[in-house]
Amino acid sequence: MLNGLLLVPLIGAAIIGFWPSTFSPKLARQIALVVAIISFVWSLVLLTEFNPQDPNLQFVVLVPWIDSLGLNYSLGIDGLSMPLVVLNGLLTAIAIYATDKSIKRPRFYYSLILLLAVSVFGAFLAQDLLLFFIFYELELIPLYLLIAIWGGPRRGYASTKFLIYTAISGILVLAGFLGVAWLSGSSNFAYDQVVAHTLPLGTQLLLLGAIVIGFGIKIPLVPFHTWLPDAHVEASTPISVLLAGVLLKLGTYGLLRFGLNMFSEAWVYISPWLAIWAVVSVLYGSFNAIVQKDMKKMVAYSSVGHMGYILLASAAATPLSILGTVFQMISHGLISALLFLLVGVVYKKAGTRDIDILRGLLNPEQGLPLIGSLMILGVMASAGIPGMVGFISEFLVFRGSFSVFTVPTLLCMIGTGLTSAYFLLLANRVFFGRLSETVVNLSPVEWSDRIPAIILIILIVILGIQPNWMLRWTETEANTMSAGQPMLSQVVKKSAINPLASTR
Repeated sequence: MLNGLLLVPLIGAAIIGFWPSTFSPKLARQIALVVAIISFVWSLVLLTEFNPQDPNLQFVVLVPWIDSLGLNYSLGIDGLSMPLVVLNGLLTAIAIYATDKSIKRPRFYYSLILLLAVSVFGAFLAQDLLLFFIFYELELIPLYLLIAIWGGPRRGYASTKFLIYTAISGILVLAGFLGVAWLSGSSNFAYDQVVAHTLPLGTQLLLLGAIVIGFGIKIPLVPFHTWLPDAHVEASTPISVLLAGVLLKLGTYGLLRFGLNMFSEAWVYISPWLAIWAVVSVLYGSFNAIVQKDMKKMVAYSSVGHMGYILLASAAATPLSILGTVFQMISHGLISALLFLLVGVVYKKAGTRDIDILRGLLNPEQGLPLIGSLMILGVMASAGIPGMVGFISEFLVFRGSFSVFTVPTLLCMIGTGLTSAYFLLLANRVFFGRLSETVVNLSPVEWSDRIPAIILIILIVILGIQPNWMLRWTETEANTMSAGQPMLSQVVKKSAINPLASTR
């Protein structure tokens, strides 16, 4: 079943890109949308047949590939990757549906989006270090081209910066993978064959450091975050949806899968430092969001802050905090996708994203009342208002981390207040008051712009009211992962004043 999840979008991309006869833009769009919907439905079928009580890998596929390298085609899925697979299927379909029907070079564009979906699916399903790395690097190519070709005026700069940063991320991750496999004497790169805890602690810390920094660039965390605002500002709306909603989760997923899970012993010693790093990312991202004048850049910096919550919860490594990391990934994926979609509609209709220019868009006659209402709901969800998915995810993160990292958790909670502040500024300036004279006579909003946002807001509310519909898929995996951290609370207590004490 997992092979189908990769083959369906791959075949769809090949048909759209290489079919010899001429395709109309409409036909290319229809084929891409049908393929994306099939992939999403396929992921839902996997979800219904997945047993959340089983901590082992499910739907396993194992085919020998390159014996000389110890590389096998190995796929599997568990409670950590299952929700992310469904999220990728959903947002890929939404991104294609939200694409402008008059997009230039449509066959190439839709092929790249489907290839991007294949690479992300593959990374979440891979059970071999080298296979994961192949999929992890594969997504660079389509995303780079999607920004470089269909991006804004500074697309060349933004796409090149993204490529350089992510390539460095890949080098560090690969170095960590090769080091742990070779030094541990593993005969191949299968996850269950690589035993990091047999290595000396100093070696573990060195390899773990490379992996954490590599995925920290991808997440991204301060100070490796500077590629993200540029990429978002220059990328088209559907690509920003995929970038924030799914692609950043490759970094947080890697942090859990290969950092916490593989280096459970060394993780104990670096976790206090990771908690401090989380505080810096949360506060820095939030303060930067406050001063932005571009709506899209403000949402981009909010992602930097919210990714810091995931780092905090991963560092704490309690059952509740690990559950919070996965829920926060899904929560942020849905909310950020919604916000970027709505900012894209505002830009499409008003011709600007400048907060100082826009005003009064909630005007029921000449403004964008539905889009404004959805935006207000979206920023409320991002700010953690009860009844929405953002509240549940942040509550799990903070409640699960508080007993281990009390002060860092309290400092990260300030980020929630700052989120309310900068999104309140955005909503107040852009949507309330008298309609700006520079944006009058706005054209009506098409249903193609409304439907994706409505779907996302419904999911945000449903999962906020009934979070167990998502939590149940990850609870067993969270308990299993946290079981490898029995010494964490004791080590952190020793290092409560001086983090260096944890390394003694």
